[in-house]
Amino acid sequence: MKDKYKVVGIMSGTSLDGLDFVLVEFFKETKWYFKLISSSTHPYPKKIYEKLKHSSSLHIDDIKILDQFYTTYLSKQISKFLKKNNEHKIDLISSHGHTVLHQPSSGITYQIGNLPILAKLINKKVICDFRPKDVKMGGQGAPLVPVGEIKLFHQSDTFINLGGFANITLKNDKKTIAYDICPANLILNSLANKFNKPYDKDGELASKGKLIPELERKLNNLKFFKLKPPKSLGIEWVKENILPIFEIFQKCSINDILYTYTIFIAKKISHELSGRKEALVTGGGAFNSFLIKQIKNRTSCLIRIPEKKVINFKEAIIFAFLGLLRDQNKVNCYSSVTGAKKNHSTGNIFLP
Repeated sequence: MKDKYKVVGIMSGTSLDGLDFVLVEFFKETKWYFKLISSSTHPYPKKIYEKLKHSSSLHIDDIKILDQFYTTYLSKQISKFLKKNNEHKIDLISSHGHTVLHQPSSGITYQIGNLPILAKLINKKVICDFRPKDVKMGGQGAPLVPVGEIKLFHQSDTFINLGGFANITLKNDKKTIAYDICPANLILNSLANKFNKPYDKDGELASKGKLIPELERKLNNLKFFKLKPPKSLGIEWVKENILPIFEIFQKCSINDILYTYTIFIAKKISHELSGRKEALVTGGGAFNSFLIKQIKNRTSCLIRIPEKKVINFKEAIIFAFLGLLRDQNKVNCYSSVTGAKKNHSTGNIFLP
């Protein structure tokens, strides 16, 4: 085995910000370390954004057509990124794909952009489609980032990711557990869209609102929040559970709904941080200063926010690493996190 590896990692999240690309060099001493060489975000064109936004409502046959289209689109974006970094010898490409369906309790998870043709289109080894194997083994297929968090960010034992969903990783003496806490930017962004804004910058819109106690109460009463981990969320759950509640309060001020939901996220996260000393917070929500302030006000746990590039690209960095572990047939998925029958090495390997 080599001492150093250069891997391209690609992530597309539920908040539809775009495709995150990283070129990372990984090297192992007693532990794994990484160096971020290059990174960029490719925002989705409006046409593709709209296709992805409504993809979970499509019939399976139409999802398969979208999968072909998206895989071709993805190959072109990867090729552009490779061209910009052509002075580096890339060992492999590791791509998460874009989640369209995630119903692990029914044995279903579908990430588009993970077709074998991708390797041929870009003429590189591709490792992708990390979730289905875990679901087949009885797991939630999510979260997948904890292995990377534990192995790459050695200084922390608690991790919060504020992406489309807020999730947490807790490293304990005996085992690591991780789970989704609640929808986050997926909801905040959709509410900000009503003001013709892509997201609530610094939580400014939310900060102008006031609490709607009945909305908060109805959100807290949802069954998911009483479940013990392992547990994970998908867009379908949001449509079935959160949106009908919002319908009841549609005559309320959007600022008030935004404020209430931001406080709801902060309370849910601070509850999960009970007894922890320090947490590393990443994901787009880490830039939401109003949300971060509300979390800090409700916990004695030190909230640590890393440099901007780590906030923006942590998931892409970790998926690059998960691909490398899969290439070496090393464990990249913990059963204590997903609920699968055992730890395993997940992901499909496609050659050009």
